[in-house]
Amino acid sequence: MKRLALIAATAALLGAGTICASAACNGDTSTETALGAGSGALVGGLASHSVVGAVVGGVGGGLIGNAIGHSNNRDDCRRASVRTHRDYYVDRDGHRHYYYR
Repeated sequence: MKRLALIAATAALLGAGTICASAACNGDTSTETALGAGSGALVGGLASHSVVGAVVGGVGGGLIGNAIGHSNNRDDCRRASVRTHRDYYVDRDGHRHYYYR
């Protein structure tokens, strides 16, 4: 039970650290890949108490982080393209705000 709590706490801390990683519409996913590989290696090493578990966790975390980075880039590119085609933006309350020209 102690080991499970340690793994859960570590995963929660690493998950909170990945929230501040921001992607842009530039195709760069290195930050998300590195964060995923590091957190996967840490959780894999803690779960298995072996180097092999850390390596497997690092590879899996890197793949998942890379996929998340690509998803973030697609979302940011969509948002950027919508902003360039409209002369207003909608805030989180649903109100339109027009750009001055």
